[in-house]
Amino acid sequence: MDDAIPQVEYETMLLSRHLIAIRPRRNAEERLDRSAYLLLSRIGIDGALSIGELSDAFGLDASTLNRQTAALVRAGFAERIPDPDGGIARKFRITDKGALALDEERTANVAAVGRILDGWEPDEVAEFAAYLHRFNTGIERIDRRPWPRPGTPPAGE
Repeated sequence: MDDAIPQVEYETMLLSRHLIAIRPRRNAEERLDRSAYLLLSRIGIDGALSIGELSDAFGLDASTLNRQTAALVRAGFAERIPDPDGGIARKFRITDKGALALDEERTANVAAVGRILDGWEPDEVAEFAAYLHRFNTGIERIDRRPWPRPGTPPAGE
């Protein structure tokens, strides 16, 4: 197994590069940048989140998240709201425009991945998905930042 670890590292490096390269060719106004895609995905699953909660989720400092969330608000993809639970910190909630942009981006990305997997047997795709899930949850375990999956309740519910 140890002999294959350098190959896994190299292939995951290539995967991250290739996934950026295969993104659908759309103009800049239509495409979400990587940080917007990730932030909207997380807010879309978890619901409204504060800068502190986003910092915990992403392992990023507040100044970076302030810049990224400000860009989301300027674009109309998110809005700042009072904490629905009565807390002091304001939270960021995805807007209808943000949800639509996220859905369009994800649909385009899924189609691009579908083109790559064209010709694979359904059980091969399912097995590959299971291995990717296992790999990612291993990273999340070490990093202590589990990432919610669609269709599963947010942590603490």
